[in-house]
Amino acid sequence: MALKGMASAASITLAMIFSASAPTHAVEVERKPAGVLDDGTAVESIELKARNGVSAKILTYGATLQSVVMPDKNGQLADVVLGYDALDSYVKHPNFFGVTVGRYANRVAGGRFTLDSRTYQLPLNDGENSLHGGGQGFDKQVWKVASVKSGPVARLVLTRISPDGESGYPGKLETTVTYSLDEAGELTISFDAKTDKPTIVNMTNHAIFNMAGEGAADSALGNVLTIPARAYTPVNEKLIPTGELRPVEGSPFDFRQPRRVADAIRDGRDQQIVYGRGYDHNYALDKGVTKRPELAARLEDPVSGRVLEVLTTEPGVQFYTGNFLDGTLIGKSGHLYRMGDGIALEPQKFPNAPNQPSFVSARVDPGKPYRHVMIYRFSTRP
Repeated sequence: MALKGMASAASITLAMIFSASAPTHAVEVERKPAGVLDDGTAVESIELKARNGVSAKILTYGATLQSVVMPDKNGQLADVVLGYDALDSYVKHPNFFGVTVGRYANRVAGGRFTLDSRTYQLPLNDGENSLHGGGQGFDKQVWKVASVKSGPVARLVLTRISPDGESGYPGKLETTVTYSLDEAGELTISFDAKTDKPTIVNMTNHAIFNMAGEGAADSALGNVLTIPARAYTPVNEKLIPTGELRPVEGSPFDFRQPRRVADAIRDGRDQQIVYGRGYDHNYALDKGVTKRPELAARLEDPVSGRVLEVLTTEPGVQFYTGNFLDGTLIGKSGHLYRMGDGIALEPQKFPNAPNQPSFVSARVDPGKPYRHVMIYRFSTRP
């Protein structure tokens, strides 16, 4: 798909600014057109703006987190999310920047899984694997704005119905993604889905961060990372988990104490680093599945003092260091994105869980809805 251009002058009347009538303490909301796809589908941009300087901009295309602007310890604002300035680039040069991924986030080996003795084949878009929904997943769809409001907690609700058989997945799936930003700058993303027949679901956000700022001269590898996990899931040469839960102790994968991402990312003595071209691995969080979001990772830029905490109800988090950014993508403000320029921390069920009985199941049945709640908590320290 390509864009026909920005929305017509008449469509500009769709722009709605809620801040005018909102009380001064509220998180403000601005809603405006972002462009039109080749098929005539309009795409919108909705920005949530907290009074402490934190703002989040979401596109209805891919239910995408396009930007997060936040202050550093001196009050200097910067966008900490990699991506594009315009919708056109998200359509023409997709790279999962900030998108909602599904139906199944991460990899499914061979694009196949079996459910109730029936085998399903998904599209292959990652060599022999299906990745993030198979190439025409939730990140390539335009989501409907169900509701949007300002207030002490601003909230955007996006919905979409995924038909039975879409991209090979069984069941009609009614999905909802809810973005909520509070006055403290805490961004909550909730994923909800219900199905009319047994299926698999694993939804998450794929934002790629650099807490120094997406356009910082240095890469994100100087960011300091903490992951509260005693084990991770090693992969084969095709980046599919072997089924093992391997202890992180004594390896480049130990982030139980804060450590610079750069410290061991080039340690070619570890075959897992070689397979991933750096880090591209799922961590089995010590907390497991929880009813309320708990800490999955903490990422800090020691120079600016910007801090991101990722919380989730899911049992795993994929740590990815932008290993496939090869300098061919031109991002925001003309910035050229290279390997290591951003870090993704994706809360999730484990990769290939439908084919690994020992992993937490990704099965969803009628009458038993899917729900994943994750939080991006932004703050600064001196």
